[in-house]
Amino acid sequence: MGITATLDSYGKPAWITLMVVSFILFWPIGLGILAYLIWSGRMACWRHRGARHWQERMHSGMERWYRAQRSSGNTAFDEYREETLRRLEEEQQEFRDFLDRLRKAKDKAEFDQFMADRRRRDQGPQPEASV
Repeated sequence: MGITATLDSYGKPAWITLMVVSFILFWPIGLGILAYLIWSGRMACWRHRGARHWQERMHSGMERWYRAQRSSGNTAFDEYREETLRRLEEEQQEFRDFLDRLRKAKDKAEFDQFMADRRRRDQGPQPEASV
C-alpha cells in the first residue's frame, strides 16, 4: 500500500497533519504537499462544488446583513426591492441549476462517445465486403 493510499484511508486530518509537520520541518516540502492537495482535489472543500457552496453561504449572509442595515424609510419601496431581489436570487439559482444540467449532459455525451469509440476499437477492424 502506498503512502497516498495510507493517508487517504485516515482521511483529511492525516493530510493536514502531514502538511503542517512538513511546513515545520522544511517549508518547501510543505508547500509541495499543499500544491499536491489542491491539484489532486484531496480536500473536497476546494473542489468546484465546495467552493460554490461557501461562496453562496457568504453571499447570502452578507446580503442579509446588507438588507438589515439599509432601509430607505419608504416601506412600499423596501417591499418592492425585497421582492425584486428575491426574484433575482431565484433566477440566479435557476440559471445555476441550468448550467449544472448542461455540464452533466456534456459529460454524458463525452462519456457515451468514449464508450462508442472503445467498443469500435475492441471489435477490431471490420472486414470489407467484396463486390
